[in-house]
Amino acid sequence: MEILVNGEVKKVHASFSVQDLLTEMDIVGQRLAVEVNEEIVSKSRHSDYCFKDGDKIEIVHAIGGG
Repeated sequence: MEILVNGEVKKVHASFSVQDLLTEMDIVGQRLAVEVNEEIVSKSRHSDYCFKDGDKIEIVHAIGGG
């Protein structure tokens, strides 16, 4: 199936989760927000939230400042 990650098409298997994506992108443990189809997926759901064909995913890194 295909998903759209930060504007780029990505082919993944049917049970691909948010955690799988973050691991593959080597951004596990960083401060970030994951949005699927304009809805935030809480960190507690990253391992069990699986994508559906055509999902639009946006990953935003949190940057502190002041």
